[in-house]
Amino acid sequence: MKDIVRQIVNVLATLLLIALNILANALPLNGLNTGAISDQFKVYFVPAGYVFVVIWGVIYLALIGFAIYQALPKQRRNPYLRRIGYLYALSCLANVAWLFLWHYGFFALTVVVMVVLLLLLIAIYLRLEIGRTRVSAAETWLVRIPFSLYLGWITVATIANVTELLYYWNWGGWGIDPKVWAAIMLVAGALIASAVGVARRDVAYVLVIVWAFAGIVVKQSATPLVAITAGLMAGVVVLALLMGLLLGGERPQRVASAPDVGVRDRW
Repeated sequence: MKDIVRQIVNVLATLLLIALNILANALPLNGLNTGAISDQFKVYFVPAGYVFVVIWGVIYLALIGFAIYQALPKQRRNPYLRRIGYLYALSCLANVAWLFLWHYGFFALTVVVMVVLLLLLIAIYLRLEIGRTRVSAAETWLVRIPFSLYLGWITVATIANVTELLYYWNWGGWGIDPKVWAAIMLVAGALIASAVGVARRDVAYVLVIVWAFAGIVVKQSATPLVAITAGLMAGVVVLALLMGLLLGGERPQRVASAPDVGVRDRW
């Protein structure tokens, strides 16, 4: 019964997440479009508008795939899915909370909630042992990839959220030019992504970072320091991933998914 409840909660959480994100812009929530609010902050760590549309469309489709897959009767007692528990549902609630806070101007709280969302996704990522073990093709595409995509984007979004809050607070940046700070944030983001690329060999996660950085190149084309740094860091992240794939050492061990099948029997 507990597993059935978890499956239902995950499906409902997914529907809530997608429905409210659509309504936030369709209504729009508090009379403001999500992107229009973001445009009020004149910061450089922001990609072009099409980047948001495409990546969220991909993430939503991936999460729908996950929700359907984990809800199948065959997956009810899957110990691999049980590892996620209710962390995914909590991440959906955090995402929805962020949306309301953002649209109603509680920008300091948006950073708090964004960090909570990031930590929840990191916990899911670690529990799924992405890059450490091998699973079935279905679990790769319908469990691991959705969370790799989601975590990759929220990694970028967290950095952007912090920079927007600092702008809102009129932070002086200790006298350092905002363009330089943007370049520093790009390097920091690239270091994080590179670490994941080398340690986890996670193609989906890295591609999201590269997609975001490419969008920053387009958006900030009139600001050479930011655009060039974004382009270079995208290249660095790709090289780190290739290094991880080529020098990754032994292949990860496979793990069983079905509760009634042992590792020896399954593989």
